[in-house]
Amino acid sequence: MKTRAAVLEEGSKTFEIRELDVDEPGMGEVHIKYVASGLCHSDLHLIDGDIVPRFPIVAGHEASGIIEAVGPDVTKVKPGDHVVCSFIPSCGTCRYCATGHQNLCDLGIHLMKGDFLDGGFRYHGQGRDYGSLCMLGTFSERATISQHSVVKIDEWIPLEAAALVGCGVPTGWGSAINTGGVRVGDTVVVYGIGGIGANAVQASAYAGAKFVVAVDPVEFKLKTALELGATHAFADPAEAAAKVKELSWGQGADVSIVTVGVVDEKVVADAFDIIGKTGTLVITGQAHPEKVTIQIPSALLVRNEKVIRGSQFGSSNPQYEIVKLLRLYDAGKLKLDELITKRYTLDQLNEGYQDLRDGTIIRGLVVHS
Repeated sequence: MKTRAAVLEEGSKTFEIRELDVDEPGMGEVHIKYVASGLCHSDLHLIDGDIVPRFPIVAGHEASGIIEAVGPDVTKVKPGDHVVCSFIPSCGTCRYCATGHQNLCDLGIHLMKGDFLDGGFRYHGQGRDYGSLCMLGTFSERATISQHSVVKIDEWIPLEAAALVGCGVPTGWGSAINTGGVRVGDTVVVYGIGGIGANAVQASAYAGAKFVVAVDPVEFKLKTALELGATHAFADPAEAAAKVKELSWGQGADVSIVTVGVVDEKVVADAFDIIGKTGTLVITGQAHPEKVTIQIPSALLVRNEKVIRGSQFGSSNPQYEIVKLLRLYDAGKLKLDELITKRYTLDQLNEGYQDLRDGTIIRGLVVHS
């Protein structure tokens, strides 16, 4: 089968739309027609060199779709099922899945390689194999993917809104609830109000935080944070720190969450300084793996028993969290439609990512025809 897909070559600064061949589903695989795919900052990391996959690769990793065919030994879904794709596959049997850490499944070794369990590839063109980012490659009309990467959802959930729950929503939500352990009455500070930070704000408010402080240089994003449950919003981290000191009677925040597009030493230091004794700093944003971005005084870490935690996919179980979050949305408890700032066609993908760089969208969405 043929598909149009957005491809990155090594050194590419833009996505190129190409026609590729897609393999039929093999053992444990499904063929999916993608309906919508979110524009996540992680795909920009491929262009900027902060994440280095195996090239060429079909980008995109946050999507919803409809199953069109299944291969042998597929038990999770059938043709016609509506699904959300989890950018973290979960086998259910490895050490990490078996101990409740499905977000760290051993299948994650394939995410940047873009290959599959047999070491092969499912996209081909011009005599070459193309990788599938996160074993998905959602900036494509169709794909063959592993059944470990799909989560069946209620068929009445709108698929455009559902696409966001493949990455950004559970990553932000879980960063607050699961990794940060936000509780009723807490003071929480979120640095970076994009597709992930916006949901850390939503989750903190939902969990009953007394104060939720948003920090971002873009006024539009601060306004959005306030609409999603933030109690205070600041463009200047120093102003945020002063306000938190006032609100907490000098105690500091209970939880700070770093969800900026590219993590650096400054934002980590700000987020560490703003939490008080026994406070938790959650780092969810990405940086180049060889860049050292955590530089804090260990004496303060020890004396105040502060905690620094990394958060992959919001420390979530995708098979459980994706369905749960969509049912919260269905019940009117979680905002998804409000996160979609603008819709694009596949051919407008580069325009969408420029909008993301410019800070004019919270979440852009590629809608496949």
